[in-house]
Amino acid sequence: MFNFFSDIVSNPVLVSAVKFLYKYIYIWFPIISILIIWELWVRYVQALFFAKQKYILLEIKLPREIFKSPQAAEFFIAGLYSTLGEANWYEKYWKGQVRVWHSLEITSIGGAVHFHIWTRVGEKAKIEANLYSQYPGIEIFEVPDYTLPINYDPEKYSIFATEFDLTGKDYMPIKTYVDYGLDKDPEEEYKIDPITPLIEAMGALPRGHQAWLQILIRAHKAEDKDPLTGKVIDLKWKKGAEKEISEIQAKAKGEKGEDGKIPPGSNRNLTLSETDMIKAIERSVSKNGFDAGIRMLYIAEMDLYNPSNIGGLVGGVMHFNSSLNGFKPARGSAPKYKFFALAWKDRSSKTINQEKEDLLDKYKKRAYFHSPLKSPHFVLNTEELATLFHFPGGVSMTPTFTRIESRKGEAPANLPV
Repeated sequence: MFNFFSDIVSNPVLVSAVKFLYKYIYIWFPIISILIIWELWVRYVQALFFAKQKYILLEIKLPREIFKSPQAAEFFIAGLYSTLGEANWYEKYWKGQVRVWHSLEITSIGGAVHFHIWTRVGEKAKIEANLYSQYPGIEIFEVPDYTLPINYDPEKYSIFATEFDLTGKDYMPIKTYVDYGLDKDPEEEYKIDPITPLIEAMGALPRGHQAWLQILIRAHKAEDKDPLTGKVIDLKWKKGAEKEISEIQAKAKGEKGEDGKIPPGSNRNLTLSETDMIKAIERSVSKNGFDAGIRMLYIAEMDLYNPSNIGGLVGGVMHFNSSLNGFKPARGSAPKYKFFALAWKDRSSKTINQEKEDLLDKYKKRAYFHSPLKSPHFVLNTEELATLFHFPGGVSMTPTFTRIESRKGEAPANLPV
């Protein structure tokens, strides 16, 4: 140990660095202090803003049959797009306001599958109006939060918890309902609904098991900084897509020679795969984008917990993967790709338990986009979100799927008054 510190002290580079920092401490120390104080101030005013908000959990109960395409869900989700709330410096840094976010949730409580939407109280009327306009036969109820009875107790519950990342760039599309032809409203018996494997995996869980899927969304807007100019641009979405398309087209034109010119004859036509990729990217960014985060938990008491259920649940999310983009487990109680494993050899059980507790806490608070419970998010467009969260029709007839038992009928007009 003594030799280690002796080597550090005798290192001329480190000695010079320490002298430099000491000499200019009057410059860098105030700057760092201001940055730290600013970060603490932003967190403080945001915490005050969050404390003043009231939130509700809505449950959507479905009729026995739904003959709507997932495009109806896309119209609904498009109606949630709003960047209001942080339009100027005063709103954002003095009042601590942030643009509204929502949580779209699919849950299984003992095999009974539910659709929930968590949101601010002030958003309830807009959500109900948008849903009823697309799905006239549904019923919407304000319900207690199903997460509250579950507290982290590793001696009572076994928990699998993970968040998902994209396998590719944000502007690259996953496989959507349009790719399955569901935008054309095919006959019910010919439908191939990509959400069905997830619903069936959730509906197959026995009593005492719970599975929660949470898709948190907020309107996406440009927040990246141009490394050259410092201006705010959108590298994750439209600007990133433009750059990708330009690189594909430039590759077809050929590489420049030493004279800076493209040699004659090196220019070629775009290949079919390159053309398809450009079309897919252009279609993806032509629709509104949402910042999104996806989180999943599987919970059961110690004596009931069955790790074999995890594969179907996580596979239900990865079922939307395309050759261009998809989802992969990234953070939580499982390794990045081997999601069926329960522990990593190079990590202690204490670390894993802490990650499970943190993700359970984040889920219950519906936190994803803001410090101190922030997680890395990505961008999905309305089409992709509607593929992940829509109400399946007759193709999903899970016995325990929570539906309205009978249709409501209007009273006869000739009833005596």
